[in-house]
Amino acid sequence: MDRVRILLVDDHVHFRAGLRALLATAPDLEVCGEAASGEEALAAVAVHQPDVVLLDLTMPGMGGVAAAERIVATSPHARVLVLSMSDDDESVFAALRAGARGYLLKGAGRTEILRSVRAVADGEAIFGPSVAARLGGYFAAPPAQPAAPPFPELTVREREVLDLVARHLTNPQIAARLGVSGKTVRNHVSNIFAKLQVADRAAAAALARRSGLGS
Repeated sequence: MDRVRILLVDDHVHFRAGLRALLATAPDLEVCGEAASGEEALAAVAVHQPDVVLLDLTMPGMGGVAAAERIVATSPHARVLVLSMSDDDESVFAALRAGARGYLLKGAGRTEILRSVRAVADGEAIFGPSVAARLGGYFAAPPAQPAAPPFPELTVREREVLDLVARHLTNPQIAARLGVSGKTVRNHVSNIFAKLQVADRAAAAALARRSGLGS
């Protein structure tokens, strides 16, 4: 059986040495090269054609997210498995958007790392326990509800008219803007005054601007 070829990308030479020693214990895995930056990783992928790129995110020069995106675009056969200290939402989701097939935290055990490398090489997506829990919590959260429009007592057309009043347009200008008659605009304005309990255009405009209209 062909061995899985792995490229190690991390700017800490001692950490790469530890990974190389760990992976050497598995007869079906082979470290085919190493890189210390995103730029080196791109060049090494082109030369070594790895099956899996074991990639850190925080490196000098081109960061891991940018490198992952370039690797996925230019060498889609090379599957990216992130191995990082970062477990914040921004890092995790940036790596996934870049095309990473897995995400582990540094400190993962030997068995977890070997299992993850094999899984990603086989085309699976895999995540360390804490990252998986974070993803589960994100997708389990109810979607954010859209904010209610200001002045729910007004119709959509009345809110449009109020917005234009707050922009200091006259009734004839509003009529031209909306393609309606002047009488229709006057009726809308009267309804707005009644519903908002204001006496004139200045009071209506001030109220509208405090609610974000007319800007």
